[in-house]
Amino acid sequence: MQKLIIKGNRKLSGTVLISGSKNATLPILTATILTNKKIILKNVPIVKDVETMVNLLKAMGSLIKFDKKNKKIEILNKKKLRTLAPYNLLKTMRAGVLVLGSLLAKYGNAKVSLPGGCAIGSRPIDLHLRALKKMGAKIKIKNGYIVASVKKNLIGTNIRFPKISVGATENILIASCFAQGETKLRNCSIEPEVKDLVIFLKKIGCKIKWVGKRGLNIIGVKNFKSASHKIIFDRIEAGTYIIASAITKGSLKIKNIEPKYIYTEISLLRKMGINIKQKKGYIIVQNPKKIKKINLATKPYPGFPTDLQAQIMTLMTQAEGVSLIKENIFENRFMHVSELRRMGANIDISGNEAKIYGKNKLNGAELMATDLRASVSLVLAGLAANGKTIINRIYHLDRGYEKIENKLSKCGAFIKRIANDQR
Repeated sequence: MQKLIIKGNRKLSGTVLISGSKNATLPILTATILTNKKIILKNVPIVKDVETMVNLLKAMGSLIKFDKKNKKIEILNKKKLRTLAPYNLLKTMRAGVLVLGSLLAKYGNAKVSLPGGCAIGSRPIDLHLRALKKMGAKIKIKNGYIVASVKKNLIGTNIRFPKISVGATENILIASCFAQGETKLRNCSIEPEVKDLVIFLKKIGCKIKWVGKRGLNIIGVKNFKSASHKIIFDRIEAGTYIIASAITKGSLKIKNIEPKYIYTEISLLRKMGINIKQKKGYIIVQNPKKIKKINLATKPYPGFPTDLQAQIMTLMTQAEGVSLIKENIFENRFMHVSELRRMGANIDISGNEAKIYGKNKLNGAELMATDLRASVSLVLAGLAANGKTIINRIYHLDRGYEKIENKLSKCGAFIKRIANDQR
């Protein structure tokens, strides 16, 4: 086990290169199961969740070259893949369940461990299973596994998701590409990561059409093409570094992004007094004169993302006045609050609402990370705090942030990774 040591109260200054999106890479990797042709993925983030997904595909029989130096993955499925996704590879990663749709569609059966990942609520997969059953699948849960089969092919049908779900949209979209006939999906997620998946699927020969704002029509095909695809930037990582610049009253140039995909986040942070200059392919965040209070609610895209909620809460502790957050996506996503309180933050929780009292000076403390986004909010707090902060269980952080201590160190932060037995 490793931990991070941060000595805070230092202004960040410099340039940060944003990595490819973890949340775009994972579903695209599972979609490669559909094709026997060579696939090249570029701008792949070197994070633990991607490594886990690569190991899962290898375990099922995919031939994979992972060039970490050049952030490139080459995949070739020469022979029939094994249709088992075991617990030991899925226990840390929610996205592993996305192999269910592609395996079931292509091979007619799948045995997939119920997923793990962050402990931020129940995150049920009933939407996935309900949709696959409507397409003709027989599904049962046995000994912690989803056991699914279909007689011949999944059959295209009309599916309206009862609520917007990124994972369900991705899983059923991928499955529909190999199903017989036409599938019409409604009330779909429209996150940039979902749209990146659609772009990739079209490249390999899938027939997909956007209908209205949240509709997808898919005609199943059996023959797929080789393709090369560049993964979009990680908008959550970008948002995190914008907040890092603001909370340290620093100045950062944030590159390798497309600002239009984080329009909501930029607009809201500007309302908080953060000076953000938008350019083509990058933004510049400059020292805010003061940080203003704000009220926000997390919502599906294009609303404010739940994956940035913990980070912006940390920023709110330094704002003038009282800010409010309503968490609408996950019911247990305030697990970072108790750790922020240990640093001096004044935060009240009532159900899915948080009241954050600003202008609270944070002090360094020894902390415990509970999930991916909570762990990075503690890093942000450590950067702004007086004294030394120690963050334990940083394996959560490594699931979604590429070399965060290196990127921050280059911009003037004192942050280093050490073994647990070091101080």
